[in-house]
Amino acid sequence: MTATDNINNQKAEETSTQDAPVLFETESTDCGHLIGIMTLNTPKALNALSVEMCQLLAQQLEQWESDDQVVALILKGAGDKAFCAGGDIRKLYDSMSTSAPLPNPYATEFFSHEYRLYRQMHFYSKPLILWGDGIIMGGGMGLMAGCSHRMVTERTRFAMPEVTIGLFPDASGSWFLQRMPAKTGLFLGLTGAMCNGNDALLANLAEYAVASSDYDAIIQSLKQSDWQAAADNTDKCHQHSAHSIASRALAAQSGAKLPASKLATYWQPIQQLMNSGGLGDIDAMLQSDEALAKLDEDFASDSWTQRAVTTYRQGCPVTVALTYALYHKVTDLSIEQVLYLETNVAVHCAANPDFKEGVRALLIDKDRTPHWSRSLADCLSTKGQEYIHQHFVNPYAKGEHPLGDWLGDKALASQLVR
Repeated sequence: MTATDNINNQKAEETSTQDAPVLFETESTDCGHLIGIMTLNTPKALNALSVEMCQLLAQQLEQWESDDQVVALILKGAGDKAFCAGGDIRKLYDSMSTSAPLPNPYATEFFSHEYRLYRQMHFYSKPLILWGDGIIMGGGMGLMAGCSHRMVTERTRFAMPEVTIGLFPDASGSWFLQRMPAKTGLFLGLTGAMCNGNDALLANLAEYAVASSDYDAIIQSLKQSDWQAAADNTDKCHQHSAHSIASRALAAQSGAKLPASKLATYWQPIQQLMNSGGLGDIDAMLQSDEALAKLDEDFASDSWTQRAVTTYRQGCPVTVALTYALYHKVTDLSIEQVLYLETNVAVHCAANPDFKEGVRALLIDKDRTPHWSRSLADCLSTKGQEYIHQHFVNPYAKGEHPLGDWLGDKALASQLVR
């Protein structure tokens, strides 16, 4: 083999690596440790999360967790448009046919790999730092919720817009929407409202406000930190833990000016709206411009609210009913229990007509005229309520649920309190 052949092979290998759906690299700190960097690398698809990406991330997380040299990890997206705009659902759409069995094998593979990754992140022992720049939706929100340290910028835009495609706010959405103040999470789940970085800070989805131009400075701050203090912290003093060291490094770079928070401005009318009665009462108000204006004229006339309300009115009634039911069902559940339940609902959605129809209308034919299977009135009837609650039932044979171990002695949440 000639020197030219060696060079060409090396270039081909580098090109192949750069084309991988997730890129992995490390940065050396000044004290001789490593910071792992994970980059979602499908920018043309807005870094939509696939089964392969979930597998690659899970494998690397496991490897770096057992590597004492690696002290913290950063998760980011390639390109300047999005961190992650959701799940890659094209192949899932192709698997949803009237002849597909329940549970659909590909739906099981898709959701179980995704949800296992979220669980792994929530219980990760090292700082997981999110560079949350650009669009963050659906599956990207699940990744965001699983990180321990989240940075948002002036370009951050996040939403759970599943009401537009007939799914439901999954990807642990049932868990993190429940943890937002003043029932703002229920509002976001029902309406798919698009929010900004300051909204993420208020909604317990982020901790640090930084400028989109600050990434290199943040890397430098992390590299210059005294990670040896964490390595020497034999008495487990929290002041010297890796999480605290990461917090100090990020706090030193935080404080950027972000757009004003709509959730902070309108939390009172949102709270009143979400507590106006049952789902039928909330729907009546969301369907009435007059009722919203009576609630708060500024809220009703804001273009942000109007876009959210329009999305709700055009959205899938089954999604609305599922979102409302799940929000109240998971109040006291652990993250593992929520993901187990979301698996049931997601697999049922993959077998029922609205999810397939919503994806067709928005992403396949792009006619934006979905024909939903039921009205909200249908969903609120006795028969409709039976249909909604059937989504929660475990569709797997005994012992075959992909996340079944999470409810017994192997539940990480239960091990933490023993």
